[in-house]
Amino acid sequence: MNMQPGEAKKPGLRRRWRSLGFALIAVVGLGAAGIVSARVVIENIAASLPPVPEISTLAVSTEVVDRSGQLLRPFTTKNGLWRLPVSLEDVDRDFIEMLIAYEDRNFEQHNGIDWGAMVRAAGQFISAGGHIVSGGSTLSMQVARLLEQGTTRSFSTKIRQMVHASVLEQNLSKQQILTLYLTLAPYGGNIEGIRAASLAYFGKEPKRLTTAEAALLVALPQSPEARRPDRNPERALSSRNSVLKRMVGAGVLTPEEAEAAGREPAPTARRDFPLLAPHLTREAVLAQPDAGRIELSVDRRMQGALEALGAWRAEQLGPEVSVAIIVADQRDGKILASVGSAGLFTEESDGFVNMTRAVRSPGSTLKPLIYGLAFELGLAHPESLIEDRPTAFSGYAPVNFDGFNRGTVSIRQALIESINVPAVIVLDAVGTPRLASRLRRAGTELTLPGDTAPGLAIGLGGVGVTLRGLVSLYTAIARGGTPVPLSDGVEPSATSPGPRAPVLDPVAAWYVSDILADAPPPLNGSPGRIAYKTGTSYGYRDAWAIGYDGKYVIGIWVGRPDGRPVPGLSGIVTAAPVLFESFDRLGVATTPLRNAPAGVLFASNPELPEPLRRFRHPDDEVAAREPAPEIAFPRDGVEVDLGLAGGSEGPLFVKIRNGVPPFTFLANGAPFGRTAFARQNSWQPDGPGYVTLSVIDAEGRSDYVTVFLQ
Repeated sequence: MNMQPGEAKKPGLRRRWRSLGFALIAVVGLGAAGIVSARVVIENIAASLPPVPEISTLAVSTEVVDRSGQLLRPFTTKNGLWRLPVSLEDVDRDFIEMLIAYEDRNFEQHNGIDWGAMVRAAGQFISAGGHIVSGGSTLSMQVARLLEQGTTRSFSTKIRQMVHASVLEQNLSKQQILTLYLTLAPYGGNIEGIRAASLAYFGKEPKRLTTAEAALLVALPQSPEARRPDRNPERALSSRNSVLKRMVGAGVLTPEEAEAAGREPAPTARRDFPLLAPHLTREAVLAQPDAGRIELSVDRRMQGALEALGAWRAEQLGPEVSVAIIVADQRDGKILASVGSAGLFTEESDGFVNMTRAVRSPGSTLKPLIYGLAFELGLAHPESLIEDRPTAFSGYAPVNFDGFNRGTVSIRQALIESINVPAVIVLDAVGTPRLASRLRRAGTELTLPGDTAPGLAIGLGGVGVTLRGLVSLYTAIARGGTPVPLSDGVEPSATSPGPRAPVLDPVAAWYVSDILADAPPPLNGSPGRIAYKTGTSYGYRDAWAIGYDGKYVIGIWVGRPDGRPVPGLSGIVTAAPVLFESFDRLGVATTPLRNAPAGVLFASNPELPEPLRRFRHPDDEVAAREPAPEIAFPRDGVEVDLGLAGGSEGPLFVKIRNGVPPFTFLANGAPFGRTAFARQNSWQPDGPGYVTLSVIDAEGRSDYVTVFLQ
């Protein structure tokens, strides 16, 4: 095309009207006496025209797109039309060529009115006794009609459209006029514009149309209701083939191309418009009601694959069961997929409810953070032993899911098998306020009844959280303890003036991930592929599975939105298979988990420092009964030959037994070292002579010896 958007026309508008007036008079045979009257009529029409439209502010459907700009879901305009925004670059070039050849072959040359076509139409009008046989309308005139929502069946409206077309040509480029036509052309029912029509009849964007598809879309606007493929498929097919035939005559198609296109079947029904991420897209439009285009962080392919998975799994579990899924990129917290239910229109399972934001009991899914806090505080190691025995805490007596106690187990075993009693023992040691605080750091909001403070029951699911909140927590653990706010594009990401406080230190987070990677997978999973944890709420109401590899975090919830029990529902049986299959459907290779950071202690239980071999509550009476520290070497009153008299500078090693770490070592009352767990230290004397060595343990108990160094 010769002109660029916004390019001005050379003839002045007044000169254009004068030329238009003379031509109109000649067409209708008014003679020279009508020149002045025609000019007045034209100027009056021009004064009554609507403003020249701005394409950027044209009323179109709001479209919500994914991270790469692919359409997730369009919404109708306020008056119920499917009218999607479009640019020439979005449309197949062969369609554009066919449209111009069929509708307005002189589109590039005329200034809004094709006078040859108008003279022909006027002659047909006169010979037909005042009835319009052919309109002679250009694309510019058709745009004028569409803007005013008028018809072409009266002479006065035809003149008005001619004037309007001239004004449009004066103010808009050819590309802009063509874009207006592609946006406003009617295609039957409430479908307007080439994009809406292509999606409705072919289920695809108009970027690449077949020859047959392009021909049908050229034919429909001429008589959209009569030629609708979903109402009159025979007429639609006939009209399409007529366009193909004319394209051969116009030299746009070869006879062979037209014949091949004519054998292609035409659609006989309307397709549904894209409806991916329905809950999220609805939230986006409510949050930005005036936006014409909203971009979300989701990935269209992932979203579609996981919506299909959720619907399939829910169908197997029963009509009242729903499934929710969230996928987050742990690098930046972007949500790549958000499945709010098993299907928006599934009435029995309340598909309209977005279960990713519903407050539910988390079951055992908070246990990894409980143990992580114990690791961080130096209270435990994954190989530390802990007692799984009937225990009561001021009237609260937790029991295991299966009702059995296992005696002495390792922390690793306790977390992998999700044993309840050890988790509550550890939670009592680390403190529920600390757990609640770290959850909030992760962006996991807790819902408690009334204004009650969190108690020990929160460790086993006695609190309300959302799937998004749990995914946020596990994202922080997967990142080595550093939280990142989840963001989907509906609302701006949370910001803070500085780095966010960690949820766990890197060593503790790595210990948690290492344990969760050892959890045995469901039947459809491979061991060691991801780190994951399951949970089942009281009464079989909620099944959870949250897992991650080195890049993605996926959270699964399964249950009934109305909160009623589902017999047989559990995290490992119901939710975990969905989790592993979700990773399969991401369509990408598994990314390894993070490497161990500095400070990780690789040791079996016998190799651990004595205080870490068995978990002890800080307030446990066992710690108070531990014997006082005793300096085992050197013994009191001995002489120790360090070669000091000969100029040697060998250090003196001090070893202790018993006591509760950490230990502080002193020489002649001056501290020379402190160890967290080690039971020996070294001191460098400055010469021979007597020295008093002391040690103080965590309970403030001490021992001392006096020795002679030589």
